[in-house]
Amino acid sequence: MPDIPLSPYRASSARRRGIGIALFLAVIAAGAIYVIDHLVVDLRAVRESSALPFILLGLALLIALGFEFVNGFHDTANAVATVIYTNSLDPHLAVAWSGAWNFIGVLVSSGAVAFGILQLLPVELILQVGSGAGFAMVFALLIAAIVWNLGTWYFGLPSSSSHTLVGSIIGVGIMNQFISGPSGTSGVDWDQAAGVGKALLFSPVVGFVMAALLLLVLKLLVRVPALYAEPQANQAPPLWIRTLLILTCTGVSFAHGSNDGQKGMGLIMLILIGVVPTAYALNKAVTPEQTTAFVAVAREASATLGRYAHGAPPENARAEVEAFVRTRRLTPATLPALRQLTDTIADQVALSGSMATVPDAIVDNVRNNMYVASEAIRLMQKAKAPAMSPADAKVLDTFRKQMDHSTKFIPTWVKVAVALALGLGTMVGWKRIVVTVGEKIGKQHLTYGQGASAETVAMITIGMADVYGLPVSTTHVLASGVAGTMAANGSGLQWATVRNLVLAWVLTLPASIALAAGLYWMFRQVL
Repeated sequence: MPDIPLSPYRASSARRRGIGIALFLAVIAAGAIYVIDHLVVDLRAVRESSALPFILLGLALLIALGFEFVNGFHDTANAVATVIYTNSLDPHLAVAWSGAWNFIGVLVSSGAVAFGILQLLPVELILQVGSGAGFAMVFALLIAAIVWNLGTWYFGLPSSSSHTLVGSIIGVGIMNQFISGPSGTSGVDWDQAAGVGKALLFSPVVGFVMAALLLLVLKLLVRVPALYAEPQANQAPPLWIRTLLILTCTGVSFAHGSNDGQKGMGLIMLILIGVVPTAYALNKAVTPEQTTAFVAVAREASATLGRYAHGAPPENARAEVEAFVRTRRLTPATLPALRQLTDTIADQVALSGSMATVPDAIVDNVRNNMYVASEAIRLMQKAKAPAMSPADAKVLDTFRKQMDHSTKFIPTWVKVAVALALGLGTMVGWKRIVVTVGEKIGKQHLTYGQGASAETVAMITIGMADVYGLPVSTTHVLASGVAGTMAANGSGLQWATVRNLVLAWVLTLPASIALAAGLYWMFRQVL
């Protein structure tokens, strides 16, 4: 059968398509105005003696949004692949629809994935992201991810933006440790990297197996030949099939926004905190009443730690706690230091009366104190050391969550900016990925049932990963799901494409690690 053209399935839809494009551009313009307005308002109160920080901020934000734009080539394009390939929606309408649900997914996201990714980074770079080394880190990992994503997109390979970003972060961590030598600075958090790696490794396997099983179950229960037919050129499927495919496209788009969209948001927040801490280091939405409750919880946490801390605290409490976060080695000085750091946090916030009124001179210090204390408690909980009663462990967990609420937040304008970048990237680069997913994975063209099965599994897998704060690749899950349905259907696989997909998957980590490490070394010399 001839190739399915990617033109609209009805010539008469030209006018409707024009209206859709105009509406999409209007939404983009409104979103851009919203983002710029809120950024200007936030920065109005910032006092800087030089324009350089604002120049670096603008450059870093452009690169971060550029990463999300390129992410749209890959991951978001997968969400619309089946609905476009099967002529269920006009391509431009499909992109606008997917962008809207990506936006909703981004808005309701918890931020767990965003800050889980950041936990891979060396702690001293996170605490000093406004320094030359911090900017070198941000520029290196983002540019490395963009370069690799553009390269794989050019060849039409559904490469994973998640995989690429994780590799870039690991590359920066390895080079940071290499440059620092035996100074005690940290490299990669390998425990956290192992957890992220497992999610990226097993999610494609889950996609392949579950999509294959779902298609077999669907064939057993829904015996309608039209559902398992290949798309016809310039012809829309029956209404009920169109509805099914639009629903699965909607689910994947929403899940993608709630998971993949967070990666760029976490890096943008790191940039904002480093360059303009007075505006973004602490969550100014925390009310005075919530601040009072925070201080009370901090006092209770200090008393709890006092039952396990023996001996006097060291002279530099935060340095001792940082050393524990870096090395994972609990020493006799760790708990006394953590208790003193907790008291310092409580005193600093109590004197201010509200998170929004913490003096500019100490706001960055307060944020870093909270970050280090939160990470220390998280690692102690993970290692279950020291052994604590359930009641005491709950007190510390409550304190950690309160600190995270004050430091690990994402303003709405950041979410809007990421959603816009994803939508624009999808609008530009969807064609190559749609052709690969629809025609080049299996020896036969993708059927309606196969597309629905693969997208349903992708939607559920990504949604579950979001609940547990794990980054997964929409690209890997959906592409492996399509391959699973082809195998279950007896359609056969195009091994040349599968080989290229696997090769891109295998090479992504080492390539992005090497790129990011080299760029980080170069930027460190410059900055």
